[in-house]
Amino acid sequence: MVHQYKLVYFNARGRAEPARLIFAYAGANYTDQRVEHAEWPALKSKTPFGQLPVLDIDNGKVVLSQSKAIARYLGNEFNLVPKDHIQAAKADMLVDGYEDVQKHFVPWFLEKDPAKKKELWKNLETEHIAPFLKLYEKFLIDNGTGYFASSSITWADLFLFDVFHRLKAASSHLFDGHPKLTEFMDKIAKEPKIHAWLEKRPKTEN
Repeated sequence: MVHQYKLVYFNARGRAEPARLIFAYAGANYTDQRVEHAEWPALKSKTPFGQLPVLDIDNGKVVLSQSKAIARYLGNEFNLVPKDHIQAAKADMLVDGYEDVQKHFVPWFLEKDPAKKKELWKNLETEHIAPFLKLYEKFLIDNGTGYFASSSITWADLFLFDVFHRLKAASSHLFDGHPKLTEFMDKIAKEPKIHAWLEKRPKTEN
């Protein structure tokens, strides 16, 4: 069955970008609805958790929230979840593992003072991002296929590509000692449909 999809998020990459990458790689049609912040208060109460993104399926028949649940659903829908249950669990593990790093970004996001923000970022790099990248390069090498969980692209690869792409844009030097992660990013970015999306997607700050 072919569904009608509408992905609703702010005009940013943010937590919706993994879903957009999955749609792009699958070559699937969807509406990419970008909500202006002035519109959000009126929309908030209509979402399951009072949060974005949400994925509207078949004109409101089903509305999914939580970015990882949306990405995982789309991975299943477009055959980007490994059939092998162990590999599928590994993909889940690697995506969920980023949460252990992401939670430390909150004080940095909230900080308004430029000097304090810069200092917080330095601490993030040293204490959390660098160890995360070292660990994930080992996961990539140990899998031995050039991908993280299987012998071909999974939804987890697209999710992690977005994570690494953001981190490299923020601090490219973090990847100087991680040639396999750099190779992985280059390979995903060269996938024709991913490349096309990266070229045409709206230019936003985050």
